[in-house]
Amino acid sequence: MGEAPAGAGALGAAMVCAGAAAWLGGRRSDARRARLLLAGGGAVGTGPPGWERLRGRLAGFRGRVGAEWWALAVGLLLAVLGASVLPVVAGAAGVPVLRRGRRARVTRRARERRTDAVIALCGALAGEVRAGRQPGEALVCAARDSDGLGGAQAAVLAAARFGGDVPGALATAARQPGAEGLRGLAACWRVAVDQGAGLAAGLDRLEAALRAERDQRADLRAQLSGARATAVMLACLPALGLLLGTAMGADPLRVLLHTGAGLACLVVGGVLEAVGLWWALEIVRRAEAS
Repeated sequence: MGEAPAGAGALGAAMVCAGAAAWLGGRRSDARRARLLLAGGGAVGTGPPGWERLRGRLAGFRGRVGAEWWALAVGLLLAVLGASVLPVVAGAAGVPVLRRGRRARVTRRARERRTDAVIALCGALAGEVRAGRQPGEALVCAARDSDGLGGAQAAVLAAARFGGDVPGALATAARQPGAEGLRGLAACWRVAVDQGAGLAAGLDRLEAALRAERDQRADLRAQLSGARATAVMLACLPALGLLLGTAMGADPLRVLLHTGAGLACLVVGGVLEAVGLWWALEIVRRAEAS
């Protein structure tokens, strides 16, 4: 009879422990939900760590795979619809062309960011000099957090800190695309050190000149954006014609991909389309470069 109360006591203790564990687990779950609501602002249960990892992986995939691969995807779709391998070949041929254009845009944005950083560096350096700092110390303070110097930042900082050839280091850094304004900074440094001229005044004039040049280039690009958009829109008109023909039941893909006359029209039209688009965009690029 003594074993029954002991078994009952053990069973009761186990039930108490299970209830406490469930209560603590519920409190932890409530606390986690509260943290999700207060930190992320999302709905409860819609943002688990697995979902966040999936979003991160998708973002990384988009970063590794450029938009140029959409040309191959469109080619595959047209190949299925038209029952021909020619769209796949055309899409694969368009991938390197689109990749080159994407890389050119990335390079242009990096050049523009470096130009803005050089302008900001000139303004910060002028402010440090006016605050009473020596030119070397002022350059170290102004250039420490600037990316306008690029890979030559360490050399410029070392030259400014230890009395080295600062104009030479700036001239080396000016070889980077978009950092050409550093040549003017090097010239201002030579004049200020050799002839005792005011460095801050020269930096102000240099900053104003670089800013005016940047604004003029941006204004020209804005004026030419209409011409570029018009050229791209005209280049897309044949695709619109194909869609209209398909909607009318004419089956233009079969005519273009499976008949001799259609293939001839496709080749000649594609060549003329590519040459016309290249010519129009080249005119715009030359206008921007001038």
